[in-house]
Amino acid sequence: MTASSLSFRLAVLCVIAGMAMGIGMAASQDHSIMPAHAHLNLLGWVSLFLFGIYYERRPALDISRLAMIQVVLWSIGTVVLTIAVAAIHLGYAAAEPVAAIASLIVLAAMLIFAYFVFRPAHVVEPGPTVRMTPAE
Repeated sequence: MTASSLSFRLAVLCVIAGMAMGIGMAASQDHSIMPAHAHLNLLGWVSLFLFGIYYERRPALDISRLAMIQVVLWSIGTVVLTIAVAAIHLGYAAAEPVAAIASLIVLAAMLIFAYFVFRPAHVVEPGPTVRMTPAE
């Protein structure tokens, strides 16, 4: 499996979970976990999908072990952070250290991604450009 395919799959799972959270909040008229819902949608759905696009455009990175580690770290951190944020907003103050640790995990994953983005261009060449030609 490549980093992009894992990113896309996890992004879809996150958006499904985020949508379920949103529907649950609407049905119960209790929006207390809205911050957790937002974290899951932005970190899980949007960010993972963007990582997938970036990795897919750079085939050498897409198959690298470090990219896979970045996606896994990001995903674990996002899930734990989402649960911790929900717990905090439901009144469980004991979840604050868990949220802090999960935030640091997400930060570490972003630093790995930043390393990929800021590497010299000759190290990470983009994949071939797809050119569309009109059909005859």
